[in-house]
Amino acid sequence: MSTQTIERMAVEVEGEGDPIILVHGLGGSSNTWTPQLGILAGRYRIIRPDLQGSGRSPLGAGPLSVDGFADSLIRMAKVLGVERAHFAGHSLGTIILEKIAIAEPRLVRSLTLCGPLLAPPDQGRQGLKDRAAKARAEGMADIADAVLAGAVSAHSKQANPVALAAARESLMRQCPQGYAATCEALAAVEAADVTRITAPTLLIAGENDPVAPPSIARTIADRIKGARVHVLPRIAHWTTFEAAAEVNALMKDFLAAQR
Repeated sequence: MSTQTIERMAVEVEGEGDPIILVHGLGGSSNTWTPQLGILAGRYRIIRPDLQGSGRSPLGAGPLSVDGFADSLIRMAKVLGVERAHFAGHSLGTIILEKIAIAEPRLVRSLTLCGPLLAPPDQGRQGLKDRAAKARAEGMADIADAVLAGAVSAHSKQANPVALAAARESLMRQCPQGYAATCEALAAVEAADVTRITAPTLLIAGENDPVAPPSIARTIADRIKGARVHVLPRIAHWTTFEAAAEVNALMKDFLAAQR
């Protein structure tokens, strides 16, 4: 594995084969996808960026935007010599990938969208702005507890406490300023016209996800020709941690079908 700095992003690159680019969500990092590495290793060239302001990637001087994230990832792919890749995203990452799939359809071989979203609901945009202000003023501890109260299912908390610990550690490791700027970027995003997406698409939703409920995944799938939806029972929003085995099986079969 090598870690490179591209477009102000820390980017982990490992393996050989068809490229797959894995994009985390709000409060995530490249480690959002650690549970998936076992099924990808030996088959794919795995590329895992930390978005600007998240994980190990510093926050720049200007504001962040979802369109800016998409542009940075497109340029990152070019720097790495990637002409065509599979893409997988979680939460905010799914919005970014929808925009990439529309802007650069020849780059996107397939899409796997976990906890998929189009944009925050109108009532959620002010909440994201309030969360940004709280992060700047108070740090991440209370935010992490509040987010995980609903974003990890009761079943996962009881049966898979490691998933809860991983999600909390991911949130607690965020730079408060970078997290706040990412909240504001998400609050300002406009939904992409996903009817324009032509790449094969798999959507994975948690049955008990309050952030991206299955109804959103079905709405997105209805607008993308040939898209498939799989709902994970008793799982909430942190799908890659909460249901690693199920996500791995779905991704393995879906990616194999695109060869």
